[in-house]
Amino acid sequence: MRSVEQRRVPGSQSDPRVGELSSAVARLRRQLAAHPGEFRDRSIAEEELAALAALAATGSPNVARLRRSLLLIAGAIGSVSALGQGVRELREAVDLFGRPSHN
Repeated sequence: MRSVEQRRVPGSQSDPRVGELSSAVARLRRQLAAHPGEFRDRSIAEEELAALAALAATGSPNVARLRRSLLLIAGAIGSVSALGQGVRELREAVDLFGRPSHN
């Protein structure tokens, strides 16, 4: 199986992992907006998804910050099974960036 990193187009400046992250964030934001139910931590999920969108827009997001946002989103949405697939896709997109480096 080829990783997203291996699919990079030669001479291209854009990182395909960022595209995957942006797509996953956009999908989950749409799913969350369309979800009719209210839950206590919905605003936290919305704020962190906005933060992830902004991080992706930088083109080279901080891995530790990606993982922190993912944890907050998973905690906020975790019990809403209708959004589970979107959270899994977001986790997979964040995982493409690997582990944060420890300085």
